[in-house]
Order: sequence, then structure tokens, then C-alpha cells
Amino acid sequence: MTMPTKSTSTWLLLGLAAAVLAANALIWIAGNRPHVAADWQGKFYGAAYSPYPIDGDPGFRHPTPEELRRDLESLSQYTGSLRTYSVLDGLHRIPELAADLPLTFTLGAWIDKRLERNRREIDLLVETANRNPNVTRVLVANEAVLRHDLTAAELIPYIREVRARTQVPVSTAETWGIWLEHPELVAEVDYLAIHILPYWEEGTSNANAVAHAIDKYRLIRATYPDKPVVIVEVGAPSAGRTRFDTAPALSHQAQFMRAIFNFGAAEQVEYYVMEAIDQPWKTSIEGSVGPYWGVLDAHRQPKFPFSGPIWDRPDWLAMLLASAALAIGPMIWFARRRRDLRPSAQLMYLAIIQTIASGAVWIAHVSAGEYLTILTAIPWSLQVAVLAVLVVVFASTALEFVDVLGNRRLRRAFAPAIADGRSAWPRVSIHVPVHNEPPDMVCATLDGLARLDYPDFEVIVVDNNTKDEAAWRPVEQYCSRLNETVPGRFRFFHVDPCHGFKAGALNFALARSDPAAEFIAVVDGDYVVEPRWLKATVPHFDDAKVGFVQAPQDHRDFGQSRFKQMIGWEYAGFFEIGMVQRNEADAIIQHGTMVVLRRAAIVACGNWATWCICEDAEMGLRLLVNGWRSVYVRTSLGRGLMPDGFRGYKIQRFRWAYGAVQILRRYAKDLLWGRRLTPAQRYHFAFGWAPWIADGANCVLAWLAAVWTALVLLVPDYFVLPPTSFVYPVVAVFLFQIVKVMVLYKLRVPCSLGQALGAAVAGLALTHTVGKAMLTGVFTSRRPFVRTPKGTGRPSLVEAFRIVRQESALALALWLAALATLVVHGDFDPESRIWVLLLALQSIPYLAAITLSLVSTFAQGRDVDRPVAIPAAGQPAPLSAGDE
Repeated sequence: MTMPTKSTSTWLLLGLAAAVLAANALIWIAGNRPHVAADWQGKFYGAAYSPYPIDGDPGFRHPTPEELRRDLESLSQYTGSLRTYSVLDGLHRIPELAADLPLTFTLGAWIDKRLERNRREIDLLVETANRNPNVTRVLVANEAVLRHDLTAAELIPYIREVRARTQVPVSTAETWGIWLEHPELVAEVDYLAIHILPYWEEGTSNANAVAHAIDKYRLIRATYPDKPVVIVEVGAPSAGRTRFDTAPALSHQAQFMRAIFNFGAAEQVEYYVMEAIDQPWKTSIEGSVGPYWGVLDAHRQPKFPFSGPIWDRPDWLAMLLASAALAIGPMIWFARRRRDLRPSAQLMYLAIIQTIASGAVWIAHVSAGEYLTILTAIPWSLQVAVLAVLVVVFASTALEFVDVLGNRRLRRAFAPAIADGRSAWPRVSIHVPVHNEPPDMVCATLDGLARLDYPDFEVIVVDNNTKDEAAWRPVEQYCSRLNETVPGRFRFFHVDPCHGFKAGALNFALARSDPAAEFIAVVDGDYVVEPRWLKATVPHFDDAKVGFVQAPQDHRDFGQSRFKQMIGWEYAGFFEIGMVQRNEADAIIQHGTMVVLRRAAIVACGNWATWCICEDAEMGLRLLVNGWRSVYVRTSLGRGLMPDGFRGYKIQRFRWAYGAVQILRRYAKDLLWGRRLTPAQRYHFAFGWAPWIADGANCVLAWLAAVWTALVLLVPDYFVLPPTSFVYPVVAVFLFQIVKVMVLYKLRVPCSLGQALGAAVAGLALTHTVGKAMLTGVFTSRRPFVRTPKGTGRPSLVEAFRIVRQESALALALWLAALATLVVHGDFDPESRIWVLLLALQSIPYLAAITLSLVSTFAQGRDVDRPVAIPAAGQPAPLSAGDE
């Protein structure tokens, strides 16, 4: 069979990249087809005009005369009439500023419950109308009855007064339904000023919005045939949240407006489209849709053409090109470095790169289209930050996924060494650091070491900082008994105080190791090693560049409870998936037990780091930084004990995650741009902890989501739900993570589907703990080392709930937020259901924590798929399947 050449591989990769780019182009083209509508030529009849600039607000900053004049000059090119809402705060100048322009005005006065202000509005309205001949109508109040600011009876005196004091037609502006409900108002006005805004009305959709508007206009005409009818607000928004079945879109707005223009001209209808110019400040009164009703955007530019095809994203071609340009660089980088993958896996990751690039362009487009105020910029920035973290997590975990799928043959697969008949074996000093451990457990560890099939080793037990003599004295005595077989092989030290926690104890042992010992082995006080451990690992040091040899953690108490089955398979996922993939790049994490190190390497690098509570992982990275290599022997060579309850499980993972942040902070230069590690090593250490960083972000996001939802419900004038363009990626990445775990477990971990699901629940249950550790590590640096409690027994039910009180509070907050959102918004805002889904998904890790804590209290039973017996004292630990 002819092997593919490098050139063939290059052309294949180019073909795959071209296929992905072509598919991306087709998706952009398919999603950006032009919409059609009847063309419109010339000016339309009129527009509602709120004159505030992009940074303006009726409560804070009003337009200057110069700004008003520029608006009026611009609008006179598109329409012949404007409708206004108030004459206070300098707005009475509008007709005067337009005296030389081809514009007429329906002048409005804002009337509400503020009686003194109402008086000023009325007086200035009358004065302005009487002074300016281009004022052809006036409006007394805008939806005052609809808003319940005034009753019809309270409004009528104002209308009568203005009619008596002016010579132009007078009315009040209300929705078409209010006119039907209050015929007494009809008798008091010169014309009916109606609002028809299909977006706000139930039963409307993009498809029937125009027909609905025309039907309501004709209904009012038929109901009150003796009164002229003027539509003073009619329109559709170009962006914002879906309401009922109406989804705001630029194409829908353009189609609606063009239809109204043509309808008005055909039937001689006087109308004012809603509205002339986008008003960003209206977010505070109408939510996300408020700013987007204008024919012109807030920069005073037309949003859509009045003739020809209509695109929702007129710049979609530039977006397509930008997404392709953004993807090409990472595609080339990936293609050059990962030619070892199968073509299907390469294609998958190239598609993922393109998806991320297109998503980034999309978010940039959505962000550019937003009118951000100080109030909205903060949550928007947080959302962008969350998505940035999400992209890092997605890219790194997807690469691991593709790596496993596309490269089943491992390049650096190390098996246990086979004794090769060598006559001389180097001396090994085995260090067993313990602190306040159950004596029987430590003695079982020492029994395992005594059974080692290795000719030349010593064991140094360092009990550090244990106050209870009953905990350490039996271990000391047991060492003495073991020395009866080989005198001096076991040495015991009780050190109190011992500074530096476990690292201090290891340094203490290192300083007292036999000078002839070439290698240092570390075993935790709960592990029972196999007799072949050292003979299976030490020969790997024949390579003078190898600094340490690591065997996986494994456990002998799988069968004790359902809880231990779940967390045991969760541990197995890391050692069967993560560590295997990291080993391919010589970037494994040393994990402090079942490890053998070259003594000269330790000494050259400066002994164990007492500043870090994960001294094992730190030492492993330090050795790699200093040019040493690692070996990961995938086969289990010893088994320890798992935490008995969820509290111990959390303590252990908190320590690991906090230590990871300490390491990231200390080695940031080496991981980001240093030259002492290979690019692959830098990647695995910088981004391998990305899921834990995401857990930290999730902690913040969960609280923010609950608080933000409360603000949306309690202060709806100022807070709105996040757009679905941000919610969908979060949901998609969460679902991808679940699928990834299930697939990788099936490929790499010898467990059933149910056990894989249990492992996933166990991993999710630690989300809050890991997130807290990562956040704590960012702001602190000297948290004390906390031993993982083992052999403590099952917690009580009360203790089980106490352990997860924070997770329970967050789960409850998220579910209450979801329920309240569904009750308040669910009937009319279908997009709010996506937010509810996100809140529910965010609660899953916290529900998993509650579940696992309860499982640790109640669940018992043997794991029939993996029968593992607990060895009796002096007996060898049993082998796992496949270890023989």
C-alpha cells in the first residue's frame, strides 16, 4: 500500500479548509436572502418625532437648537410633516426652527398627573400653535388614558381649553382600542388621533401586521364616520425581543413601512410612522425594542432603502469575508500542527474554528447595532466577557474531543517496564507524608511497600503537625516491627511544627534520604502499591532526560457505595482521558502519589515548593520548565481510598483548583510567551485548566443571572433580559460538554453508560467548589493546605444539607428566577423561555451537588461492574481488569 506523501497531506488539508470556508459562505448566503416589498418613491406623509440625540434623554439632556435644526433639515428630505410630544425643555422651538423648510407639524403637549407641569405644557402649546403657521394640528396628551395617568373625564377639560384658545384642529392621541372604549372623547375632539402598533398587540405576527393596521384604521373609520381619522403612530421595530408572534427585524420594518407608505398614498390616509429617528433612551420605558422604531438610526442615517431588495444585514457580505479572514489564520496553524489526525477529525475542528470565527463576527455585528447607555453597557460587557471565556473553554475542550476521536494511536504510550534481568537496580527512597491519618490506613500502605519486589529501597514516613499522639504513635511502632525483617528500611519521623504542609514534609524527607538514593518515590498514606511498582517505573529513567515517571491514581474502595462509584469513575475520566492526551505532548500533571522522580532533578530545581498547596503539580511543571521529560504509565500500579463523603470530595477539589491558580500566577510568563516549554506544553498548562476557569465564571454568572432577573422583574423600565444571541451559545456549549463527556467516556473509560452519567453528575457537582477556588485564588495566595479526610464514615442527613447550603441557595435562586420569568414574561415573550432554559441549565450543577451529597449519605451497594475488594493487612491489593 502506498503511504500518503507530505504533499498529499498538505493538499488534503487545503481541500478540507476550502470545504469549510465554502460551507460557511453557503450558510451566510442562505441566511441572508433579500426580502421584497413594494417600492416607494418620494416623501412619505409624516413621522412621529422625538428629537433626542444618541446620548440624549428627556430626564437629563435635551437637544440644542443646532441639533434640532440639523434634524429638521434632514427629515425634510424624507417627509412633509412631523408629530411631536411636548413643548417644554426647548421643544417649542421646533416649528420656528423649521419655518423655512417644507414641513408642517402636529404639535403635542405631554399631559400626566403632574398638574403644575400640565399647566405649563398647555399654555406653551397654545402660544406656539398660535404663533407658527406651520402648526396644522395639536394633540393634548399622548396615551394618558391608556397609561391611567388621567381618566377620560379628567382629560376632557384640557381638550376643551385648547380648542377654545387655538384655531387649529385639536385631539388627543390614544390607541385605537381606547377610542372604541371611550366615545365620550370622540365628541370632544376635532379629529381622531389613533395609534396602531401591531407589535404590542396579541394575535399579530410579521405576516399579518400590515393587514392588522389597515383593518384597525378602517374599523375606526367605520365606527366614527363623521370624524376625520389621522394615524399619529403606526410602525414596526427593526430590533428587540420577540413579542407574541412578532419578531422585530429590519426587513420586517422596511416591508411594513413601505406597505403603509403605499397604502396611505392609495387611500389618501394621513399617517405618521413611528418614528422618524431611533431613540436609544426609550429602553427605559419600552425595553429592548424601544430604541428601534425609527426610519433613520440614531446617527441620522436611513436604516433601509425605500426601493429595491431589503436585507436584514446589509453588510452581510463584509461579515462573511470577515468570518473567513478571522478563521484562516487559526485554520493554517491547526493544519500545520495536527497532520497526525484523521481527515474526519481535522474537518471537525476546522469547522469548529470557522464556527467560532463566524460567531465572533456575529456578536461584533450585534454589539455594533446596540445603542449602549451606561446602564446597558455594563451587562453587555459582562455578556461579552462571559462569551470570551466560553470560546476559550469550547475551543480547548473541542480540541481534546477531536484529539481523541482523530488519533486513536498514541505516540507516547508507556507500558510498565518489564524486568530485563538486570543485576543492579538503583536505590530508591520512598517518602510517605502523612498528617492526622487513621493509623490502620497508613499501616496498610506500609504493608504494601514492604511487599515491593525491588531489591534496594528505603521508606521514610514523615508525620507532620499531627497533635493527637494516638494517631501517629501506632505508625511509628509499626515501622519498628517492619524493620525486624529488613533492619533500617522503614524510618519514621514525627515533625511538629513542620512548615510548608505536605511540601515541607517532603523536603524534610528529602534532606534525610540516603545519599546513595538516585530516585525519590512519593506515596500517599492511603495507597497500597503493587509489588511491581518500582520495577515497572524505574527502568524508564534509562532515558537520562526523564525527570519523573507518573502512574495513575486508582482506588480500591469502588464497591463500598454508589457515591464512591460515581466519584471513582469521575477520577478515572481524568486519568484515562485528560492525562493520556497531555502525555502525548509531554505535559502531564504530576499528582503527588504513585510518582517516582529523579533526585538530581529535584535538587537542581530547588526542592518542593512550600508556597503552593499543590506542590506535586507545581514540581511537575517546574521539572518540565527546566528541560526534563515526563513519562505517564497508564497502567494502575497502586490503589488508594476515596473520600467517604461529599465534604471530603469538595475539600480535595478545592485544593487542586486553588493550587492551579497559584501555579498559573507564578508561571504566567512561561505559559503565555516563555520559550522554556514547547508550544504544546504551554497550551496544555495554560488552557488545560480552562474548564475550571469557566467554573469560576459560572459562579459569577449564576448569581448575576438571578440578580439580573430580579431587576428585570422589579424594575422593568431600566433592565431587560439579555438577547438570545448571547443565550444560545451558552446553552449550546453546555450541551456540547455533556455530549463530549459521554463520547470520550465510551471511547476511553471502561464503564457503562450509567456509570458515565454518574461520573458526569459527580463532575458537575464540583462546579461551585471549583469556581469558588478559582475566584479565591485570583484574590488570595496563601490559603492553608487542608488534608482530604478519609476513613471518616458517611455524613448524616443534616450534615449532607449543610455541606451544600451554598449550592442549595443558588439552585433555589435560579429556579425562582426561572419561574418568575415564566409567569411574568412567558405568555407574550417567547424569547424569555430561552432565558428560562438557561437559568434551568445553570442550576444543574447545583442540583448535582445536592444529589451527590444525598447519595453520599444514603446510597450503599457494591459495584458489580468493577468488583474490588479491600485488602486485609498483609495481603496484596487486587488487580483491576486489564492490569494482569
